[in-house]
Amino acid sequence: MELPADNKRTALLPLVVLGALLVIVLTVFTVFDGDGDDGDGDGAAPVAAAEGRNGAGADAGSRSAAPKGAARPIVEGAEVAEAHAVMVRYMAGLTTYDHTSTSPAWNAPLLELTSDDPRMKQATVLPSGKEWATCRAEKCSSKGTALVERDALMADDLVRGSGRTMSTLVKVTAEHTAGGRSSTEENEWLVTVKEDGDRWKVSGFDVFGLGDVGASDDSGE
Repeated sequence: MELPADNKRTALLPLVVLGALLVIVLTVFTVFDGDGDDGDGDGAAPVAAAEGRNGAGADAGSRSAAPKGAARPIVEGAEVAEAHAVMVRYMAGLTTYDHTSTSPAWNAPLLELTSDDPRMKQATVLPSGKEWATCRAEKCSSKGTALVERDALMADDLVRGSGRTMSTLVKVTAEHTAGGRSSTEENEWLVTVKEDGDRWKVSGFDVFGLGDVGASDDSGE
């Protein structure tokens, strides 16, 4: 039996609605799938950026985070070179002499390199006693060379007002000759210089790891 036209339309209406809903659902899935792909691509960028900050991009990140004005160093590069030159001249001179050396002529130029401290005057001396008697008898000589190895400390004592000091590890090699025999002695010294006006002067030195020689109370050590 054939249904009336109105009944046919009523029966088809749910099918039309279902079809429309199906089209909408498929459209939504298609759009979201496309957005998801784009999202994965966007998500890769932060990961890559993070790897760059931890890896090759670390320096650039540090520079951008650093303040515009860097702190001024305690001792400038040129001043470090001047301080090293004083240390080397003093330590090399301290181990350079021969059996004809006399105290006034030998120690005067060395004392010019030291601070005005009684203990530095006591430390800047030729061998004495039996050692010097043997040196003269055997016509001894000693030639010292000094080499800066590394800086250990730079300071500016604002509390006590003693100014800037610098301590550096210096390797000293002394070649001794006496009675036709030769020997070589090497020591590492921790040498301290202090600022005196516009000059650096040796205020103390000690065999690395042992007690101090010189080093006035206000030298910052």
